[in-house]
Amino acid sequence: MNTVLDSLRSEALFVSTLQSSQRPTPEVIREAVTAMVDRLGEARCAELVAQEFGEHPDCALGRMRWAKTAVRSAFA
Repeated sequence: MNTVLDSLRSEALFVSTLQSSQRPTPEVIREAVTAMVDRLGEARCAELVAQEFGEHPDCALGRMRWAKTAVRSAFA
């Protein structure tokens, strides 16, 4: 796996409105990632992730764990 690409995808999923409780399919995850990168760009996704970790570190950690796991599964 490409760790840089996986990181970008995880950040894009993290900042999307998709929630783990929705139990999204791999296709929905891929669509959400693509939409966020197209809409915000790589740098803005990273900025929003950093902002969330700064403002809500307790919640952000769990969301990033989910995003990384979901990306690995959806893009395997």
